[in-house]
Formats: sequence, structure tokens, C-alpha cells
Amino acid sequence: MNQILNNIPVNNYVMLAVMLFSIGVFGVLIRRNTIIVLMCVELMLNAVNLMMVAFSTMHNDPGGQVFVFFIMAVAAAEVAVGLAIVVLVYRNVRSVDIDMLSKLKD
Repeated sequence: MNQILNNIPVNNYVMLAVMLFSIGVFGVLIRRNTIIVLMCVELMLNAVNLMMVAFSTMHNDPGGQVFVFFIMAVAAAEVAVGLAIVVLVYRNVRSVDIDMLSKLKD
């Protein structure tokens, strides 16, 4: 399995990561639903993780892969906190639309 992954050029991983990151950026800029925006932020984070793993594999350095492991652990905690905030906002405003969050000032 490792031989198959080493035969894939790094350019393919870079292009996939760029596409994933671009989809995430467009999702954050265009969408108004809080949950979808958080999912797009996670998509951008995973694109960066893919780049780090690809380059650490290319340079035969496991440090990047270990760093990605810790990033994923922090991202899991971030998702739990983010969803808790979304649930609390939904209880107060009855919407997860980002534009409706201005009602929290009142």
C-alpha cells in the first residue's frame, strides 16, 4: 500500500488540497447557515492537513504527520464547542442563519 501512495506525484495531492480549500473558502463566503460555514472551515483545515501529510511523506519526515494528528485532535474539540454554541444560538434566536445573529444584541 505504501508503494502505491509513493508512486502518486505530489502535484496530485497539491491540486486536491487546493480544490478542497477553495470549496471551503467559497462556502464560508457565500453560505449563511452557521453549520455549513463551520463545515467549510473544517474542510479548509483538512485541506491543509492533506498538504502537510503529502509534503512530510515526500521528505520522509514523520514530524508533519504527527503534527497533523494533534491538529485533528484539536479540531475534534473545536467541533464540539462550535456545535454547542450553535445549539445555544438556535435556542435564543430560533435560527442558525448568520444574518439573524444581530438579534442577540437586543
